[in-house]
Amino acid sequence: NPKSGFIVYCNNCYRGDGWDAREYSADYDFTRPFFDQFKDLIKKVPKNSLYSTTGVGQSVNSDYTNCGGGLKNCYLCFNSSVVEDSMYSRGITYSNNLLDSYFCKKAENCYECINVHNSVGIRHGKNSANCMDCIFIENCSNLNNCIGCVNLRNKSFYIFNEEYSKDEYFEILSKINSSYAEFVKFKNEFEKLRLNHPHKANENLKIQDCIGDYLSECKNVHYSFEIINGEDSKWNFSSREMKDCYGTVGYGIKSELLLECTSTGYVSRGIGCWACEIGSDLEYSISCFPNNKNLIGCDSLKNSQYCILNKQYTKDEYEKIRDHIINELKENNLYGLMIPSELAPFAYNETIAQDNMPMSRDDAISLGFRWEDNMQITKDKETIAPESIPDHIDDVSDDIKNEILRCVGCTRNYKITDDELLFYRKMKLPIPRYCFYCRHKDRLSRRGPYKFWNRKCDFCGDGITTTYAPDRPEIVYCEKCYQQEVM
Repeated sequence: NPKSGFIVYCNNCYRGDGWDAREYSADYDFTRPFFDQFKDLIKKVPKNSLYSTTGVGQSVNSDYTNCGGGLKNCYLCFNSSVVEDSMYSRGITYSNNLLDSYFCKKAENCYECINVHNSVGIRHGKNSANCMDCIFIENCSNLNNCIGCVNLRNKSFYIFNEEYSKDEYFEILSKINSSYAEFVKFKNEFEKLRLNHPHKANENLKIQDCIGDYLSECKNVHYSFEIINGEDSKWNFSSREMKDCYGTVGYGIKSELLLECTSTGYVSRGIGCWACEIGSDLEYSISCFPNNKNLIGCDSLKNSQYCILNKQYTKDEYEKIRDHIINELKENNLYGLMIPSELAPFAYNETIAQDNMPMSRDDAISLGFRWEDNMQITKDKETIAPESIPDHIDDVSDDIKNEILRCVGCTRNYKITDDELLFYRKMKLPIPRYCFYCRHKDRLSRRGPYKFWNRKCDFCGDGITTTYAPDRPEIVYCEKCYQQEVM
């Protein structure tokens, strides 16, 4: 935020050799609290404009992305890695040509997908794998050319769970393709259908002794969400390939023994770190990468060891001061917790916390968080009304790229980019009437809340732990009943 007061460098300058974060170092003052001194350091050291990881490869032509790595030709993609030619998505990996998607792996040419993997040509898919050329599917696998289907396996040419001939199928498909009005009509019919079919208590795959949702190939991972290849971990969100980690958010790749870390990967033994990469024994440090060891209270160091507040010490000096810091934090019940919120560089409503645990301004401030009252937004600048946008994509001219659109949800203004229009035409999709922010909010709603409830299986009556609240309209089965009665 321009009002934050931080010095901000572009990514190339931040990672370059034209400056040294040690120039901002401070002597440790034994008479002052550690976090007060760390706060002073954070205010002085320049910050990276965006966080781009390098552990999975450099990003190319993807300036408007954050918390990602190995991206090529991507725009407004977040927490994603090894992705090409994608836009408006979060949590996607090893994929290409995705738009408006969330938590997908090895997907191609997909639109409005949530938890869709190893699939091609899916429009409006959720919790499905190994599918091709389908529209509006949920909890499906190995489908080919299906529309509006729930809980199906190994089928082709099905519409609303009923089989059609190939010719009949493509005749109906031609009505849906490209038309906004027909798309909305089919979507509404699909929403009715999905409520009549059972849902699994969670969307976990290939797990052992786990509690959570959207867990894939995990072992002994508890109370966590969106974890891939995790082991012996707890209270994690949107992390991958980590072991023995507690309280992580994002990244996590090839890490172990992380505690209360955010956007940290390729790190062994880290506590309270944010945006650290390729290192070991890092505590209460931010943006330190690569090749760091034995740091505490550091900001933006690289290739360093035995540093406190960015100052170099001998091993003996480092251990003496570190012991003092740890004792102070333990006395105040702070050791092992994340960096205090008053040191956070962002306001609560500027982070994904507001997405997953929304709060009012007053509640956030009462808990010690900052709140940004003037979020960046453009309104009342539209040059075309929503009702004036052609219904069919074939009737949309290139001039749409020069227009300013108005969201039918929040009334925010938005635009259509060159690559976006090419994608809509290729995938036979109508121009969206909602802005990126409203579309993202809708995906979060369809994903479901990241909160657990105890309720009973709607088939056998046994107790289950699920993200489906007891008052939700969905029919919810335990894993055993779902496997027996659905699959």
